[in-house]
Amino acid sequence: MTESPHGLSPHGLTTGDVARRLGVAPTTLRSWDRRYGLGPAARQDGRHRRWTAEDLSVLREMCRLTASGVPPAEAARAALAGTATPPPPVRPVRAPRPGPPQGPPPADVRQECRGLGRAAVRLDAGALEAALGAAIGRHGLVAAWEEVMAPALHAVGRKWEKSGERYVEVEHLLSWHVSTALRRVASAPGARPGTPPVLLACVPGEQHTLALEALAAALAELGLPAMMLGAAVPAEALEQAVRRTGPAAVVLWSQARCTAHPLLARRIADTMWGVKGARARPAVLLAGPGWAGPAPDRGLLRPGGLREALAVLAGPYAPGPGGRRGGAPAQS
Repeated sequence: MTESPHGLSPHGLTTGDVARRLGVAPTTLRSWDRRYGLGPAARQDGRHRRWTAEDLSVLREMCRLTASGVPPAEAARAALAGTATPPPPVRPVRAPRPGPPQGPPPADVRQECRGLGRAAVRLDAGALEAALGAAIGRHGLVAAWEEVMAPALHAVGRKWEKSGERYVEVEHLLSWHVSTALRRVASAPGARPGTPPVLLACVPGEQHTLALEALAAALAELGLPAMMLGAAVPAEALEQAVRRTGPAAVVLWSQARCTAHPLLARRIADTMWGVKGARARPAVLLAGPGWAGPAPDRGLLRPGGLREALAVLAGPYAPGPGGRRGGAPAQS
C-alpha cells in the first residue's frame, strides 16, 4: 500500500493509528468527536472512521492548545477555525502567587474522584483500571491528573496518615494503578528520533515519582520526548546523564524541603556540551513543593504546576527559522 507525502495511506488512518501518532488514548479522540466535533471528515464505507492529514493537523493543534492551558471547548473552536491562540510565552518562572479561587470541579469529576478512592479502599484492581482509563479518555491526561488522580491520591494518603498502617495497602494499590495508567500514555510513540529529550529525575533521597510520571505522560501527548530516570538519582549519575544525552531541559523533583538540592540544580544548569562556538546547556526546572521558599537562582525555573511546566518545556521545541525545532539555547 502506498502512502501520501504526509505518511498516511490513501485511505487515511484508523483511530488507533492516530492515537499512537499523537500519544493520546483512542477514547480521548472519540470524546473530542462527540463533544466538539473533532471527528474524521469522512468514514470509509459509511462506517469505519478514517482520518485524513487535515484531520490530523486539527488534532495536533488541539493537543498543543489544551496542554498550554486553553480550555478544551475553546481549543477545539480555535483548532477547527485555524485561528489558534498562541501558548503562554516562555519566561522565567518565579514562586507561584496565590491566584483567584477556582470554582469547584464539575460534579461528575468530583464523583469520579470519589469513585476512584472507593475502588482503592475495596482493593478492586479492575475497577481502578477502568476508572483511570475512563478519566483520561474523557478529560485528557492533564485534567485527569489534576482533578481525579492527584486528589484521590491525596485523600487516600490522608486516610492512611490518620489510621496508622491500616490503609497502606490501599495507597500502594492506587499508586501502582495510577503509575500504570500514566506509563501507558507515556509509552505511546510520537517523538521524532534524535530530538533532544526532557530529562526527568528525582533529586537524591527523593522517592516520590508519580508527579514526574504525569509530566512524562503529558509530554508524550504533545509528541515531545522525555527520558525518565526515576527516584533518588545520585548526583553524579544525573550529571553524567545530562552530559551524555544533551537534554533540552532537566526537571528535578523534590517532594520535601529536606530533599531539595540547590547546589546540584546549579551544577546541572551550568553543565555545557557541544563544540566550541555551538555550546549548549539545559533549561532546569525545579518542580515539587520541596523547592518552596526564596526565588531560585538566575537561570533556574520554578513552574507553579503541571500546566505551567508544560508551557515552559514546549518552548525549546517550538519551530524556529526554516521550520526547524529548536533545542537548548546556545551559549558562547
